[in-house]
Amino acid sequence: MISDDLRFSIAPMMDWTDRYCRAFHRTLSRRARLYTEMVTTGAVLHGPRDRLLGFAAMEHPVAVQLGGSNPADLAASARIAEDFGYDEVNLNVGCPSDRVQDGRFGACLMREPALVAECVAAMKAAVSVPVTVKCRIGVDDQDTEIALDALAEAVIAAGIDGLVVHARKAWLQGLSPKENRDVPPLDYDRVARLKRAHPGLPVAINGGIATIADAKAQLAHVDGVMIGRAAYTDPAILLDIDPVLFGEAAPVADAFAAVEAFVPVLADFLQDGVRLHGVTRHMLGLFNGRPGARAYRRHLSTRGLDPEAGVEILREAVALVARAEAERDQAA
Repeated sequence: MISDDLRFSIAPMMDWTDRYCRAFHRTLSRRARLYTEMVTTGAVLHGPRDRLLGFAAMEHPVAVQLGGSNPADLAASARIAEDFGYDEVNLNVGCPSDRVQDGRFGACLMREPALVAECVAAMKAAVSVPVTVKCRIGVDDQDTEIALDALAEAVIAAGIDGLVVHARKAWLQGLSPKENRDVPPLDYDRVARLKRAHPGLPVAINGGIATIADAKAQLAHVDGVMIGRAAYTDPAILLDIDPVLFGEAAPVADAFAAVEAFVPVLADFLQDGVRLHGVTRHMLGLFNGRPGARAYRRHLSTRGLDPEAGVEILREAVALVARAEAERDQAA
């Protein structure tokens, strides 16, 4: 079973949590569990696996999130992911996009707990790493008391190692995927009740948690917390994870030190032919709220697009923040 490993994680987010984002986030926390973007079973079985599933050793602990509903395909995909070295396989039962509805996976599987259990059992039989599910509290007009209990009981019977619950319903008709992240009301108490009802099931909560202090408060009721957009748009908050949630020193002292620690990793990516902006787009929020943050973002967003841009562009952007803070301190 996953226990302490579930304590803090960064959510799988399409177009965001690629290998470059994960490498940067790992610079900020040794303990956060990182997740890939959702990868469909069709892509794993028939697509360019190295590009889709490849990751660096520094990313551990790292989990792959799979999208699908065919037990045999999910088992085969989970086995491939385990061979790549992932520490966990997670099944998406929460994404509300039209694409997943058309493919009978994601949040629409909340209506089919028996099928989800069959998928979990197939993956459990195929791999030795933990198998988890990320779900919603329900979809559309479902009663969330009944729907979440039904899913949890089904996957517990199938041997699930942990459940990550986005504490909102998903509305499959009438709301866009973006609206589904904000409009349906949060119900943290529902997730806490689930944990109380199933004390042996590792449960993590997701949705609307914006600070590490909020995360710590949630840990009074559940086993783990998953943060999504806040970790991406304000990544400096991740520097508090290891000291606040795990009682360990942060890997670097501050955001400036994080950049310096990441420069060798960035240089390796550039050596492999990746363009600077493909990596630094994940760093744009690092200095949010600080003097010079706007100039930093502008410099990276414009100069970083040059095909020949190198690490010096990042250092120049960071220098703009350092200069602005020095000027503020002199004026104080």
